[in-house]
Amino acid sequence: MDETKTPESAAETGEIIDSITALEEALIAEKEQTLRLAAEYDNFRKRSQKEREAIFADTKIATLAALLPVYDNLERALKQETSDEAFYKGVEMTMTQLLEIFESLGVTPIPAVGQPFDPNLHNAVLHIEDEAYGEHEVAEEFQKGFILGDRVVRHSTVKVAN
Repeated sequence: MDETKTPESAAETGEIIDSITALEEALIAEKEQTLRLAAEYDNFRKRSQKEREAIFADTKIATLAALLPVYDNLERALKQETSDEAFYKGVEMTMTQLLEIFESLGVTPIPAVGQPFDPNLHNAVLHIEDEAYGEHEVAEEFQKGFILGDRVVRHSTVKVAN
């Protein structure tokens, strides 16, 4: 038997080819939509992770800022003269423990006395003329400042010379 194409079979073949082409185009469109959706989800996941990290860092800084008055009071207590050696030792141990906690959280004190004045780290409240110090050098620190990573928890309150 010799099979020859009849006009009906040629028309059917054309319809089949058109149908296949349409299905291929629909498949390509679905693949592109799926890829876009996957990319959007990935971006959402990354953005959410960054937001969580930012919220954690902000909360950590707020908590540390709330603890700094305790540090200040312990520092003042250590500067006071006392005849009660046990009391002084207890305050000193408490201060040491607080500093160890700060260190474990990644909080570091801002270097001040003898350093060049940096408005990003220091808050100048006094200015003196003294030849013993260099130009814009921190002469005295009134309140210790702290940083967490690259963020300032509290600026150092300082006196600047020259």
